[in-house]
Amino acid sequence: MWTGAAGLQLPPGNVEGGALPVSWVTGASCPETPQVRIHEYNPDFFILRQSGCTNFEKPFLYLLFGERSAMLVDTGAQKADVAGAVTQAIDRWSARHDGRPVSLIVLHSHGHGDHIAGDAQFAGRANTTLVAASPDALTSFFGLSSWPDASAAYSLSGRIVDVIPIPGHERASIALYDRRTGILLTGDTLYPGRLYVRDGPAFTASIQRLVAFTRDKPIAHILGAHVENARTPFVDYPEGTTYQADEHPLELGRAHLLELHDALAEMQGTIVRRALRDFTIWPVVR
Repeated sequence: MWTGAAGLQLPPGNVEGGALPVSWVTGASCPETPQVRIHEYNPDFFILRQSGCTNFEKPFLYLLFGERSAMLVDTGAQKADVAGAVTQAIDRWSARHDGRPVSLIVLHSHGHGDHIAGDAQFAGRANTTLVAASPDALTSFFGLSSWPDASAAYSLSGRIVDVIPIPGHERASIALYDRRTGILLTGDTLYPGRLYVRDGPAFTASIQRLVAFTRDKPIAHILGAHVENARTPFVDYPEGTTYQADEHPLELGRAHLLELHDALAEMQGTIVRRALRDFTIWPVVR
């Protein structure tokens, strides 16, 4: 399924607008075709979602286009032809630009299996650079002066994307801020679902870092890598759920980031499980 942002309205200021679908629901009837749904937020920003029929995690992936290159954020969970969907999206974008060739950079919001499982599909692909999900690889590729305290501005052939290390959920977690759309991508660190915290001090510091980073920037949406909550406040779907008939919208806002920041501050260094309206802070005991 391919959906687009026809008739989108541009917001005031210097960010490009876009449109999100009314529903992302997948897996109502399996098997489901296609395995990966592609949505055009706008002509240069694509959102992909893996079907729940292929994997219950149903991750979201993001494909951003610069003038002559594209950036893919995450390669999905097992059992889906992610590379085929990405190639379809790139070919469509290229056709709109007189067949312009497009190089591809593949990176990850973090290193968990449901975000890197498709890596092998891109290994050896022509004009493709695969950046490993590790602090060392990210520091080297983006020229970070230190991990995790420094951010970096990366030019995707003219499109500036800020890279902000945010470990705590996973040691190589990063956030990406697209200056063109004002969208902040946060992986599994902030999304409508269970925010699994594996390193409390690192997670708390990362949220503080994101609050500081976004203080003087327009934030159109915060987009994470999953939806696990229902539209009903404080309710999430159990792990393993394939079909989420009334799931929460994907998009969050900066107010949710501030809510998370304040909740962590109240915990004073001891992370405990706490359900908030649109997500749950969920410490993982190691």
